Amino acid sequence: MSNGFKYYLEDDKIREYMKLSIEQKFKWLDEINRFNELVMDDKTKKIREKLRKGEV
Repeated sequence: MSNGFKYYLEDDKIREYMKLSIEQKFKWLDEINRFNELVMDDKTKKIREKLRKGEV
């Protein structure tokens, strides 16, 4: 992969996540997104968007 980023998760973490209901997964995702918006400064948000688009 030349652009963007990648990371690895342990199998047990993936299995744990798979056990969550759809509602729990969405709640977790919403909480993480809200937290990120609160703690990230504008420069970090711009970098995050570039990562998402595969520009860096």
